[in-house]
Amino acid sequence: MSRTPTGGLLLCRIEPVAARSPAHLLRVRLLLAPAGAWTVLVPEDKPWLEGGSAAEVFTAWGTALATGTNWPVLGLWWEGGRAGFALAGGFRRTVAQEWDASGRAAGEPGAMRTLAARLGLDPVIDLEELERLTRPDAAPGVDGADRLRGLTALLTRAGLALPPGLTPGEPADRLRGAARVAPDVETVEWAGWRDAVRAECDAVDAGPLGPWVRGPKARLLGAAQIAAGAPLLVWAARRRSPAWAAAGSLLLAQGALSLAYDRARARV
Repeated sequence: MSRTPTGGLLLCRIEPVAARSPAHLLRVRLLLAPAGAWTVLVPEDKPWLEGGSAAEVFTAWGTALATGTNWPVLGLWWEGGRAGFALAGGFRRTVAQEWDASGRAAGEPGAMRTLAARLGLDPVIDLEELERLTRPDAAPGVDGADRLRGLTALLTRAGLALPPGLTPGEPADRLRGAARVAPDVETVEWAGWRDAVRAECDAVDAGPLGPWVRGPKARLLGAAQIAAGAPLLVWAARRRSPAWAAAGSLLLAQGALSLAYDRARARV
């Protein structure tokens, strides 16, 4: 039986200042650090102990973080020898890939092709290496975490540079310890709506102003996030899933803050 521990990482292909605000709205304590052209998020606690699996937790959080943005989020997870990822971005369909304890692929067809396309990887050389991770491997002892390590090694071509010690397959406690000493690490945690609004405004003001910040598109995005978050909260309550409840809450909060920000700036 595999002794691979349970854990996971969230990888956002955006700078920390932009990732901070939506991460804040997850209402969980997270460690946030630069990872090259990406931002890595490590939970301080073990959310999978509250219900659901690591796969469910990191898929839900990644989907919520990416909704309404133009940057991709990869939720990496591993437990009991199994491992996988979920790729989310904007309102596009989330795609997932999984490996069992023997390293055999169990994900959906085309996940690696979608990953390569959304991350701008080489459609020939890089895609070939990605798809090799889904093929049967005769090497003994290869498990899902090994496949994820191969994936993160390949993603260095997309600008990923994980801080030392943040390696797929490591125990959650070791990941947390490594994240705490990562360069420029900061703690993100829920401290009430006043701080949430301040963090949202700071993130917008610090970043490049785009068509989603104000105007009709901003209002459309806010309404869409609210429309997506409300039924997700109801569904999560029926399933008693804290992870998807957090995702639904984040979408509702982002939608409400987006509408509030647009209205406040319109008065200036």
